[in-house]
Amino acid sequence: MQFSFDWVDAFADRAFGGNGCAVVHEAAHLPEEVCTAYVRETSLVECTFTGPSTIADVKVRYFLASREIPFAGHPTLATVAALRDRGFMKGDEITLETGAGLVRVVADGGMFEMTQIAPQFGVFADLELVAAAVSLPREAILGRPQKVSTGLPFCITVLRSHEDLAAARLNLEAMARLGQSIGASGIDMMEPFLVALGGATAAGDTYSRLLMAPPSPPEDPFTGSATGAMAAYLWRHGLMEKAQFVAEQGHGLGRPGQAQVTRVGTPDDIQGVKVAGQGFVLMRGSVDLPDQLPR
Repeated sequence: MQFSFDWVDAFADRAFGGNGCAVVHEAAHLPEEVCTAYVRETSLVECTFTGPSTIADVKVRYFLASREIPFAGHPTLATVAALRDRGFMKGDEITLETGAGLVRVVADGGMFEMTQIAPQFGVFADLELVAAAVSLPREAILGRPQKVSTGLPFCITVLRSHEDLAAARLNLEAMARLGQSIGASGIDMMEPFLVALGGATAAGDTYSRLLMAPPSPPEDPFTGSATGAMAAYLWRHGLMEKAQFVAEQGHGLGRPGQAQVTRVGTPDDIQGVKVAGQGFVLMRGSVDLPDQLPR
């Protein structure tokens, strides 16, 4: 079957910035094996597949190269940018049905703002396991890494400097041990989301990296879902005084991305996290996809 698609660079206002995502329209009914094969074909980190919803304006399914996930930030922004570009978005608000619940996105000029769900603060990770997983000395880590989710869980890890951030390398064996210790299972690795205070540019307040395990690419250029979880961690633990700040990621890959992050509620009672950014529609076209993979 033939489907329309858009390739969107999310959290960027220009081509080849931020994080790319292919949005396949009216294809949410396709099986997981077809969707993950498509992600592998694109060499992107994630792709989305949209369809009709009985409880929201549109249903969105999110896929990595290995599996379906309930929610992801940059694909959400990319999906809404694509829907608006095609005239499928009526007005300046849209509600998405996702595996993590309903997600509301508001368009304001060239910005798209999603409201992620209230954070869930999970277990603290073993400092030695986290340090080994990212090939850094434990002294490079500030505070206690913690499992946090605003729709998708990450091990939020604050580093002391940008130099430590640049030096981080993923150790897959150590990562597997860390994942088991904080409740990940199978191929759900739950890689640490690394953040240092101070932006990659003068405009930023934080600078982050997400190193990824195969079959995904080795590093994610911009991670919207983890940015929400990271912001919640910083507010909860008193590391960020601003209720609104600018998060940056991807500059070391030559794909600079930027998000505006806003707290809903107080640091001790965070009701949600707003993450806003721009989206650049790079390609528009059609793709022929089977309803199952050849056996």
